[in-house]
Amino acid sequence: MAYEIPVTQARAELADLINRVVYGGERVVVTRHGKPLVALVSAADLERLESESVVAEEQVISSVSSVRSITSAPGERGRFGIAAEHRER
Repeated sequence: MAYEIPVTQARAELADLINRVVYGGERVVVTRHGKPLVALVSAADLERLESESVVAEEQVISSVSSVRSITSAPGERGRFGIAAEHRER
């Protein structure tokens, strides 16, 4: 769970917030009018999040590339008004 702080207070306490993130392992969410605006996370957390994002992207690409082509049932194309079709090259 992240520690939430209004942006006006975060400005005044930035050095302390950075220490909480780096040395305390906390995540800080800066809010404006009660809505999340930005988050402060450690560089290690950011690196982990970015590497997880790359892995997730690779999994999606792998899944999409393994989708096999199927043919439509007779009459389905006209019934659903499909205007385009995929053709293998």
